[in-house]
Amino acid sequence: MADQTHVLFVEDDDVIREATQLALERDGFAVTAMPDGLSGLESFRADRPDIALLDVMVPGLDGVSLCRRIRDESTVPVIMLSARADSIDVVLGLEAGADDYVTKPFDGAVLVARIRAVLRRFGHAAGDDRGEGAGAADTGGVLTFGDLEVDTEGMEVHRAGRPVALTPTEMRLLLEFSSAPGTVLSRDKLLERVWDYGWGGDTRVVDVHVQRLRTKIGQDRIETVRGFGYKLKA
Repeated sequence: MADQTHVLFVEDDDVIREATQLALERDGFAVTAMPDGLSGLESFRADRPDIALLDVMVPGLDGVSLCRRIRDESTVPVIMLSARADSIDVVLGLEAGADDYVTKPFDGAVLVARIRAVLRRFGHAAGDDRGEGAGAADTGGVLTFGDLEVDTEGMEVHRAGRPVALTPTEMRLLLEFSSAPGTVLSRDKLLERVWDYGWGGDTRVVDVHVQRLRTKIGQDRIETVRGFGYKLKA
């Protein structure tokens, strides 16, 4: 398991859990599958997986609450799984700290692609082999925007001299903004660069992550340009 990506998969439906576990294992992942949120939390704390897949509606401790508990302890990537695409499910999961979500029923190949995209994003945000999407990284050094400092090499952020804890997705989002301060970035462009979507995605993912980022670096630091997207105030 040490040489494989370890996936924690929490799903209460026996058929979906077993079929998905087999599909992921065929693609080379090591999978720990749990039927409820409490056992999922115990497994997370014991095994420290590389990524967590959490169904929203699981017994004991629901997926959104489990995501919050995980996020309190770790920045490990989290993908939420939901049988519905309702706004409330999506937004609650993302606000809890999830990096992405997939709606059930899902195609196994699509799920694997989303997992790998999130893992690539995690590596990029951690400073490993950053791609062209993280334009700010090419400049090196520390970028300063008012009381906000972004260290693009050390992958650290400070606000008014105090460290700011960002998830890998939030860090990569901030790198995109800081690479082009004052430039409006559309939601579709951010989906492509940050979430690695080569296809159309749900822009709610962008909106919720921008709001989460604002709460950490300052509400007025990222400006909404209605009808176009967002920009970082220089």
